[in-house]
Amino acid sequence: MKPPSPGGFSYATFPANIGVPLLNKPTLCPTRPFRLCIAGAFLALCTVMAPAQEGVTKPDPARLPLEIGAIVQGGNGVTDNRDGFHFIMAGVHAGKVLTGDHGVGPLRGSFEYAVELFPYWQSFTPKFPRASCTGSGVNSGSSSNPISCSPFYTVGGTYTGVSLTPIILRWNFAGGHRVTPWIQGAGGLLWTNHKYPAYGSTFLSLSNDGPNAETSVWNFTPQGGVGLHYFLSRTRSIDFGANAVHISSASLGDRNPGVNASIQVNLSYTWWR
Repeated sequence: MKPPSPGGFSYATFPANIGVPLLNKPTLCPTRPFRLCIAGAFLALCTVMAPAQEGVTKPDPARLPLEIGAIVQGGNGVTDNRDGFHFIMAGVHAGKVLTGDHGVGPLRGSFEYAVELFPYWQSFTPKFPRASCTGSGVNSGSSSNPISCSPFYTVGGTYTGVSLTPIILRWNFAGGHRVTPWIQGAGGLLWTNHKYPAYGSTFLSLSNDGPNAETSVWNFTPQGGVGLHYFLSRTRSIDFGANAVHISSASLGDRNPGVNASIQVNLSYTWWR
């Protein structure tokens, strides 16, 4: 990800007709195969783990139960310039129901506070070439400071990181004996091993490729989603969710291209007490 050592060339002599090569998208469960992976895992868990119980009674919200579970999550960017971005992660989820059921009708339910940690987080992004440019391109009297740029080097590709979502505010609808639907809003923090996402252009300029044209290894992840608990017993459930996740550095870096929107689905196995 770092630019090559100096030994660059003059911006004025750089070929203007260079193009961006056709990029291969990552192959680890992308798009349709990825959805099939998630659906297959969900069906397999339901088939293998679900005991033959009728009228399963889920935990009583009045007892303010605690949940902890293992979770896997993945998805894709959905905006035009981010549809080549893919995500996969694994970690733990923990939550505490803070109230008994309140309200009437279909909105009746309980409030839960939760957190999630993904020590394994990866994003697969398109690769593209950029250069590192310096100078001002301004002539001052008898002196000049031309723009010079390094040879092209590759940015993008696979990013590895850690994602923490310390604030998850969830409303668990009362539901039935086995199923508890929920809706939530959340906010988190993401660290990556390289500045994410990559920034730059083959149309060389100080704005696109200069010393102040970098993103950040720190990003924020505001998000919202829906899902459900499917209870196998009072103390175990299989959970499925779908989140819309926004990734932004809030201008912690020089540039903040971010990921405006991604849809990520998750599957977890949870213990209740």
